[in-house]
Amino acid sequence: MAKGYEIHQVRKLLLQGLGKDLTRRAKSKCELTGVSGVPLRAYEVAPVAEIPELDRTLLLSEACHAAIQRPHTLNGRQWHCLAEAVWSDFPALQVLAWRMLSHLARREAWARELLDEVVLDPDVEVWARAADL
Repeated sequence: MAKGYEIHQVRKLLLQGLGKDLTRRAKSKCELTGVSGVPLRAYEVAPVAEIPELDRTLLLSEACHAAIQRPHTLNGRQWHCLAEAVWSDFPALQVLAWRMLSHLARREAWARELLDEVVLDPDVEVWARAADL
């Protein structure tokens, strides 16, 4: 158990090392919702690499982290921001938005319609389908 804890701590430190670059790229806003003035933390888009990579990590609000941890609680009316995020130029953001939309599409017509319109780069689509929320 101690070894798992140590690995987790090292990963946490490596993610903290990405902090300045994440903050600069995100302009101190949640990269998914665009909200500012709230606590933000790194989120690695699965599947994660052995060493955290900036291109696979997003800066998200606590509310987004909570929603990702419990996708069954997603309220469709609160997630229309995904309509913009899925068209982002940043692949990690596209992947996360696509996954959230896929989950919402099970019960939200607007999410199904949007997913029908979305065209991802083939590599991004493979990444998006590689894991679920």
